Amino acid sequence: MTDFSLDDFLPYQLAVLSSRISREFSEIYAENFGLTVPEWRVIVHLHNAGPVSVREIQARVDMDKSKVSRAATRLEKSGHITKETNADDRRLLKLALTKKGHDLMKQIIPLANGFEDKLTKRLGSDSDAFRAMVAQFVKANS
Repeated sequence: MTDFSLDDFLPYQLAVLSSRISREFSEIYAENFGLTVPEWRVIVHLHNAGPVSVREIQARVDMDKSKVSRAATRLEKSGHITKETNADDRRLLKLALTKKGHDLMKQIIPLANGFEDKLTKRLGSDSDAFRAMVAQFVKANS
């Protein structure tokens, strides 16, 4: 037997926590808007960053390029984003939200904020310190 416990291993705990929180929130936007996790990540990134390439989204949202590309194709077909060939590098596509995409984000944001509020309450009185540590870690490793 070993003195190592997976259940007590912080990286494992954080991975499980992240997966569960992501799944909880994904149920909200899937149920309300029919979005998948990759579609959500693409659309919210475009909302925050403006027009960018698939590569930029892939790097930012920590998702395979193929998943970003497939999500972008579905979002383009649904009228939420546009794709344009980059004039400087024709191999790159520039993605941007359409009016329909911006309107969708206006509907999602209150649900996201509500979900975050509930999650913060679940964290309790230490939520500010926890969030500061997480933010510092994410920023340092971006």
